[in-house]
Amino acid sequence: MRHTALPTTPFPRRPARAPGVVRIGTQGWNYSAWVGPFYPAETRPADFLTVYARAFDTVEIDSTFYATPSASSVQGWASRVPANFVFSLKLPQEITHHRRLRHAGDVTAEFFDRVRGLGARLGPVLAQFAPDFGPAELPALATFLPLLPRDCRVAVEFRHRGWVHDGVMALLAEHNVALALTDARFIPRKTALALAERPTADFAYVRWLGPNRDLVDHSRIQVDRSRESEVWADAIRGLATRVGTIFGYMGNHFAGHAPASARALQTLIGQQPVPPTQLGDQLSLL
Repeated sequence: MRHTALPTTPFPRRPARAPGVVRIGTQGWNYSAWVGPFYPAETRPADFLTVYARAFDTVEIDSTFYATPSASSVQGWASRVPANFVFSLKLPQEITHHRRLRHAGDVTAEFFDRVRGLGARLGPVLAQFAPDFGPAELPALATFLPLLPRDCRVAVEFRHRGWVHDGVMALLAEHNVALALTDARFIPRKTALALAERPTADFAYVRWLGPNRDLVDHSRIQVDRSRESEVWADAIRGLATRVGTIFGYMGNHFAGHAPASARALQTLIGQQPVPPTQLGDQLSLL
């Protein structure tokens, strides 16, 4: 396979620091297939998020990709998790896919105004671009980045390899926007791991998507990803010396069952995962 050429200049170079916080979670929480292997058998869908938050301290929300959430949804999410829990949200597709970053100042401002309702529970916002959003769209990106609020963290996920070069890294660094590191088919893992050595923001965003969508049973691990997880654990340990916080999200398609994959990674990086058997003890508190 022909790999994307890697940037050769570290960008930016940050001073040595104490290791940052690593938050590991999953992409979403509302999966009925998780009842039994993760959620206790008696867990109601309305309680999924509350129970999830007893195992992980962060989650990535996908529904915001389809529309800006209502104020009641934002308040509902916040009310069901502890104060130290953090939500990462996707920027609406109206901005990234339909308008392709053009003439999007109004809807962008509306989105950030709404999600600020999460308060301290608001984590990074992920701008996920389509595979056909290629480097020719650089002028649109350069015009859009200054519109982003300085009080919110933003990451971008490119699904076209042509974006990986020094000029784009410099542009993202100028605005403290993180380049999302993905384990997926879009950009080679070798490239993503190398980019972990030169973050463009004071935080990092990692997504484990898996190579395809063939895994439709989300109740159990079906592919052995232990080798890949060990490689990523090494990268995370190094990345934690370069940024203040790492947000990492496992998808079901990585190995079949995201909670188990996330717990395995937590163990590899020295964290103490919460086993599903302990979550049932908390149901009486719901």
